[in-house]
Amino acid sequence: MPRLLLTFFLLLCCGTWATAQIRLPAVIASNMVLQRNATVKLWGWAHAGEKVRVHTSWNNQLDSVVTTRDAKWSLDIKTPEAGGPYTITLQGRNLVKLENVLIGEVWVCSGQSNMEWSSLQGLQDVKAEFPTCADSRIRFFHIPTTTAAYPQDDCNATWVACDSNSLRAFSAVGYFFGKKLRQDLNIPIGLINTSWGGTPAEVWTPAPEVENDPVLKEAATKLTPSNGWPFTPGYTYNAMIAPITNFSIAGAIWYQGESNTGTASTYTKLMGTMISSWRKAWNKEFPFYFVQIAPYNYGQGTIKGALLREAQTETLKFPRTGMAVITDLVADTGNIHPTNKHDVGLRLANWALSDTYGKTGIAYKSPQFSQMEKKDNKIILHFDNAEDGLVLKGKKAAQFFIAGADHQFVPADVIVKGNTVTVSAKTVKEPEAVRFAFTNTAIGNIFNKAGLPVNPFRTDNWEEK
Repeated sequence: MPRLLLTFFLLLCCGTWATAQIRLPAVIASNMVLQRNATVKLWGWAHAGEKVRVHTSWNNQLDSVVTTRDAKWSLDIKTPEAGGPYTITLQGRNLVKLENVLIGEVWVCSGQSNMEWSSLQGLQDVKAEFPTCADSRIRFFHIPTTTAAYPQDDCNATWVACDSNSLRAFSAVGYFFGKKLRQDLNIPIGLINTSWGGTPAEVWTPAPEVENDPVLKEAATKLTPSNGWPFTPGYTYNAMIAPITNFSIAGAIWYQGESNTGTASTYTKLMGTMISSWRKAWNKEFPFYFVQIAPYNYGQGTIKGALLREAQTETLKFPRTGMAVITDLVADTGNIHPTNKHDVGLRLANWALSDTYGKTGIAYKSPQFSQMEKKDNKIILHFDNAEDGLVLKGKKAAQFFIAGADHQFVPADVIVKGNTVTVSAKTVKEPEAVRFAFTNTAIGNIFNKAGLPVNPFRTDNWEEK
């Protein structure tokens, strides 16, 4: 064989061999956290028909799988109770060793800017954590903002341990959520941050789920394009959710909604569709806890912020969902980014600790209107999640309004007794409806005894802008 041809043949063989080596997606790597007490999936690529052997150090077990003709492989393995660090060794035509692997609880943190924001936006509460935040048992996986027209099988991110450097650009809400779980459960915590400021929920929902639903499709056409974020349905789902849906998780937390205030009437349906599509992709009905958007001035002549909060409350009808009410955590209703992120993270964590992990003695549900009764010229309101009674902070209850058949709301006189609130007004002889904190910027001052604010509500369904 001529030398030139032989050289070419050897180079071709080397290239084929190199591309046939075991490759792993970014989320399967050293320093990762795997979901405890679960059957988790390891997957990747190798030469078609290649046998991949996998050894896990926690049980000293050897498993194997043969790569498909499409050069893909996947293997289900069982994980133990929380612990580590462990190693995972993969042997095919090459050797891959994953080190410092922990077993614990893994949560996805997603949404728009209030989930995305970190110390890089000047948040002082997370900056204050830098001197003491180092914890090798909290791990971050931060997916960069990117889009794709079709679902992707990989992303560009790396698992890292929590310290002052890795925390700097990581979600503040996600960090405070994970820190609380780490403290109370005393196990490793893995946090996957996949968020993008300004994004509407449509971009986090698979495109067919939006395009094939006439109601959601029409609502998507009303989104306002921006140079700062995508608005095409499915684009961030494809690039920032799809690559991790094979990775076993405990659940998801979500902080989003500000960009959907213009289509509040369809938001509950959209959220139900998005949540169910994520659960279908993960093949697990995992808990989904979200933050109700904070009071903010969305402009005169509209209550679209209140309508979006109402739609978020209605999202609680979907199984295994929970909502953190944060109307009391706002210092400036002219700032769409409340700076208190630690209490937001703590409230989400308390939902998880109580609802997912069965911890008792934790107050995690805000008081919520349940029913009303008319008595003489008054309306008596009843609340759930206030078994120990309601508490006023201040001398007089604020943000209660009452109306008769004319739909004209006026400030109400309020009497708080136990877990009921009685409202009336001298000018409303035959009251029909009550609204509490049902404006864009309203901040109420009524709480349960655990200090959680009453969820804004209205008892009517009168048409609004």
